[in-house]
Amino acid sequence: MNLTDQQKRICEQVINAFESGSAAGVYGAISIMDDGPHRVRQISYGRSQTTEYGNLEELLQMYVNNNGIYSAAIQPYLARIGVTPLVDDTVFRKLLKDAGTKDPVMQQVQDQFFDMRYFQPAMKWMDDNGFTLPLSAVVIYDSFIQSGSIMMFLRKRFSESSPVNGGDEQTWITQYVNTRHDWLASHSNTLLQNTVYRTECFQNEIARDNWDLSQLPVRAHDVEIYG
Repeated sequence: MNLTDQQKRICEQVINAFESGSAAGVYGAISIMDDGPHRVRQISYGRSQTTEYGNLEELLQMYVNNNGIYSAAIQPYLARIGVTPLVDDTVFRKLLKDAGTKDPVMQQVQDQFFDMRYFQPAMKWMDDNGFTLPLSAVVIYDSFIQSGSIMMFLRKRFSESSPVNGGDEQTWITQYVNTRHDWLASHSNTLLQNTVYRTECFQNEIARDNWDLSQLPVRAHDVEIYG
């Protein structure tokens, strides 16, 4: 997938706005949600939010390896992440917030981490399935951020084939966004219901035919994105 620098920034800034309410991203952002395994409460952290029972350990291991200011204090927690609940550990949460807010190393590591763990796999999935449009890129990247992938059960709910199998890209993306919107809006978990602003953003961009992301600003969760 060959995005311009501005198109990639728009993708990243849209996700930042969804996750932390800021186009630039809030590197020290911490949310507590009951969206862990079996809906246990967990920490969600960083510019584009990674979770305690997801990839938080990997992010913090990268930070420790890069000798951030708070590395020594964070290192003892690494083996506990995802094993022992840390959601109510105020010392740990303060370390995360301080590292994201005060240490440029954490900010650099987060940029590398979210690109490596989410953006590049999303772009590979696009390439493998024949997608080429910038709006498709942000739709697919958002699914990798929120759900870890393009979920197979949602793909089975609409008829269009992927471009690599002869389908029309714009039709596939439109059907996928609408299907994902309906799934979020009707989900039993109100946390997911409350994230329909993501698919509403994409529906708006599809409606104004903004497939190359050239019509700016893109409005994402009440944040104006200029790239």
